[in-house]
Amino acid sequence: MALPAHLLSGLQSRFPGEIEQLPEFRGETTWVVPITALHGVLSGLKEAGFDYLVDLSSVDNQDSEPRFELVYELFSYGLNTHLRVKAALEEDAEAPSVSGLWRTANWHEREVYDMMGIKFAGHPDLRRILMWEGYPYHPLLKDFPLEGKPTDMPDIAFTRPAPLEGGPFVTAPADNALHREPRARRPEPVE
Repeated sequence: MALPAHLLSGLQSRFPGEIEQLPEFRGETTWVVPITALHGVLSGLKEAGFDYLVDLSSVDNQDSEPRFELVYELFSYGLNTHLRVKAALEEDAEAPSVSGLWRTANWHEREVYDMMGIKFAGHPDLRRILMWEGYPYHPLLKDFPLEGKPTDMPDIAFTRPAPLEGGPFVTAPADNALHREPRARRPEPVE
């Protein structure tokens, strides 16, 4: 179902010049808002019936300014419609937390922080959710090397054979991550 026109016009009157609606693509509506208006616009959308934060993700546009883009996927059960909201974010800037609007944002924001290093101002418990506390890197940044970085905890990963050792999709112990990838273990040609 299409997004009601009064919803956009109502929020545009509250936030003049702050909401840009991108051309609809495959029935999907996307709004772009500045980071300074993000919390207000999302709060207005919550009031308008967007009761489900489906996902929050981020994009690393390395070597571009601003470097990051936050992407909020919203759904309204009452309107039976989906909306995507995007906001650009400078590398060292903080995004406003929306965990007070949608409880699911708590874990989504923690994941974005853990993987990308983006901090959320006002988050009640912004700590790592996937990597261990004290891990100094953010693995989904584009400048993070594919082979990983050395760790102070070498006994944690890839020190013993994997359970299905030798299978086509199983990694194997190796000094270098590129060598433990399954596609790196191609069988030698028979002569």
